[in-house]
Amino acid sequence: MHQSGTEPFLEMLAAERAAAPATLAAYTADLADCEASLLRQGESLDTASADGLRAWVSEMSTSGAARRTIARRISCIRQYYLFLLRDDRRTDNPAAQLDAPPPQRALPKFLTESEVVALIEAGTPPAGATPAERRRLILGRAALELLYATGLRISEMLALRRDSFRENTRMLLIRGKGGRERLVPLSDPARDAVQALLLEDKARASPWLFSGRAPAKPLTRQGFDKILAELGGRAGIPPDRLSPHVLRHSFATHMLAHGADLRTLQILLGHADISTTQIYTHVQADRLREIVQAHHPLGQSPSGQPADTAGPEPSAASDEKNL
Repeated sequence: MHQSGTEPFLEMLAAERAAAPATLAAYTADLADCEASLLRQGESLDTASADGLRAWVSEMSTSGAARRTIARRISCIRQYYLFLLRDDRRTDNPAAQLDAPPPQRALPKFLTESEVVALIEAGTPPAGATPAERRRLILGRAALELLYATGLRISEMLALRRDSFRENTRMLLIRGKGGRERLVPLSDPARDAVQALLLEDKARASPWLFSGRAPAKPLTRQGFDKILAELGGRAGIPPDRLSPHVLRHSFATHMLAHGADLRTLQILLGHADISTTQIYTHVQADRLREIVQAHHPLGQSPSGQPADTAGPEPSAASDEKNL
């Protein structure tokens, strides 16, 4: 790329914002994509017009580019023209009115209630289990009971200390995102599973409830993922349907299905904004539609099959970090 402003822009990102090589590579690709579109219109990157940039955005939309990709590229271009403006390379900002598409909120994945039960039961050590296998399964069961009973984030669960639990513990004080604290109730099965883990790990003398190979350190996210995959295999649940966040989504979805109100769910999940919690109402609406289509006489096609069971495939990709 030979346009006069791109190299100084990338140098600024590296020097002033400590942009990583991968970030610089992404910005370079985004600038190149915009430049290619502008050249087809007879314009250049540094002399682009607002109409030329709008045509570029329209091209991306019609080509089927993902909303997240379009939004990222527009963000890059906005920053680029602000740089040109501040560096006196341009007297105007053609990207000032460039609108990014709203992000597409995907529905989260969740397990059925019977699948959760099977997953938890998979944490029961079989007769003849080795000490290492026995501890791994007991730890896995305690983690699953906690995740499903409380809706904790995996980071919140792995940060739990051993001294947070007593035999009569009924509530847990959780410090979540932004340092916000919340109290979550502890179910009897979850408390029993935790007590079994505490007994199993008594000799380790770790300060952490879920300790890693070295007792002085907590279990890592990667370490737990391996245990979860093992339990999923025992329960017959494919790995691509399992993650700690799937347990959190399952907790929320099942709570709502059994009558919990959104405000209570928001508090339990530690969401700062109830609009984040409201995505689970869409999950429920989708499920209710499937039930009606499957069982209502007018929901059946002449062939006896549901008339239309197509709906958004649940996905945890775009909003998991907020959920």
